[in-house]
Amino acid sequence: MRIQEIEFRLKDGRSAVLRCAGPEDVEGTLHYLRVSAGETEFILRYPEECDKYTPEGELAFFERFNDSPTDVMLLCLVDGVVAGNCHIAFNSTIKTRHRASVAIALMSEYWNLGIGTKMFEVMIRLAEERPDVTQMELEFVEGNHRARHLYEKMGFRITGVKPNAFRLKDGTMLNEYSMIREIKR
Repeated sequence: MRIQEIEFRLKDGRSAVLRCAGPEDVEGTLHYLRVSAGETEFILRYPEECDKYTPEGELAFFERFNDSPTDVMLLCLVDGVVAGNCHIAFNSTIKTRHRASVAIALMSEYWNLGIGTKMFEVMIRLAEERPDVTQMELEFVEGNHRARHLYEKMGFRITGVKPNAFRLKDGTMLNEYSMIREIKR
């Protein structure tokens, strides 16, 4: 699903844009995926796992999102650089169409600038515009205190834990926490 481009000001005064991805974003997105995967253990992949992503595959991925009636993926660009992305997926089956799943990631140099908050404001607005949606859902990895703080600030609460959901290269096991944000109607 496509939405209108959103321009906003970062805490450091720079301008940023949230928009749907296009062909001009392929290389920047591939770079973003690889860099962000190496900056923290809380991303779901390691940098070498990004080698499977190709320009053709990313372009097809963008097109699937842009043409989807139920999913929105937005890139955040700062000075023309892909800083991060967010995604909201609306369920379409009768029993689950009240639920929307969200995800977000940013390269570390763009943390603490207000991007995550803005991304969530947009995703919350999109969910609130759908009368059937009564809750938003997400997951985060144990130890990701920055993400948990943001999610709680945006109205999410922990609803469950999946023990040992992630296994790091050194063998460390980390839990995954589920959160929801109820949409009051």
